Amino acid sequence: MNVPLLQVENLHTHFQTERGLVRAVDGVSFSLDQGVTLGLVGESGCGKTILCRTLMGLLPPSARVSEDARILFNGHDLRGLDEKAMRAIRGREVAMIFQDPMTSLNPVMKVGAQISETLIHHLGTSKPEARARGIELLRAVGISAPERRIDEYPHQLSGGIRQRVAIAIALACEPKLLIADEPTTALDVTVQSGILDLLREQQRERNMSMILITHDLGVVAGRTDEIAVMYAGKIVERSTTKDLFGNTRMPYTQALMQSIPQLDHPTHTRLKTISGQPPNLIYPPPGCRFAPRCSRAEAQCRDEEPVLASDGGDGGVDHSFACWHPVGAAAGGPANVIG
Repeated sequence: MNVPLLQVENLHTHFQTERGLVRAVDGVSFSLDQGVTLGLVGESGCGKTILCRTLMGLLPPSARVSEDARILFNGHDLRGLDEKAMRAIRGREVAMIFQDPMTSLNPVMKVGAQISETLIHHLGTSKPEARARGIELLRAVGISAPERRIDEYPHQLSGGIRQRVAIAIALACEPKLLIADEPTTALDVTVQSGILDLLREQQRERNMSMILITHDLGVVAGRTDEIAVMYAGKIVERSTTKDLFGNTRMPYTQALMQSIPQLDHPTHTRLKTISGQPPNLIYPPPGCRFAPRCSRAEAQCRDEEPVLASDGGDGGVDHSFACWHPVGAAAGGPANVIG
């Protein structure tokens, strides 16, 4: 039996604030196999980043993770590890690329020193070997003249090159799992495409598992194997990328797709938006959390919360969604049931 590289069960991450308890991640379960790329998609504030920071153990003191949650990585439960043990895993087994390289890179350290630091700490590499490896990594991520760039500071580099440096650092120890948190934020479109293609190429070459976090379904369309859609702290749809685009079931996923600009539309075509606002995660609405914004919502949707359940998918492919009246079903049609 194939054991997933990562298995998350019943994960809740809450924050106690003066206004009340914020349910940032509220009962998430999923698994990820070796060599598979998962796209984690949803609007800003839906819990994508907090979910992945929970996996990495990078949460502020105010965060509270549910006691019964399990985060199994390579057969070991990360929830039982102390900070020293987690530091040995971060960067070595699991690495993360953050949204803004100017905040994740040290502005007073040269690029080479930041790559070498990771290699020396985790692998015990000597300084000359770490420098040589650093040059190899910079070249591997598409940076020209790596022998010169390795002695430069982050502020001397463009945004695209800084992000490539961040990727090089994340790849330094050849982790089994790479988490990329909106790695193309604030980059121009052509640079974005290059960064995303680079990540896909490195993932395939190294047979890594990868979680690609984004708010844009267009980004993950050709670069992921599976997609999980998050809304208000929960996963509301999960399937293979092909099946999700060809057989969308959750109205929220459909709304995200309809908001993507279309190249075949006339110029100045008004972009579609999702009406309303995401719910307050201190006082989430009863029933389906998307119901106040959903055109298919009925009384049941506002009163009863649907569970994430499978309809068997197309051709036996597992396709799970949390909706009482999914896309493709007649109005008042079959309710969400556990497959």
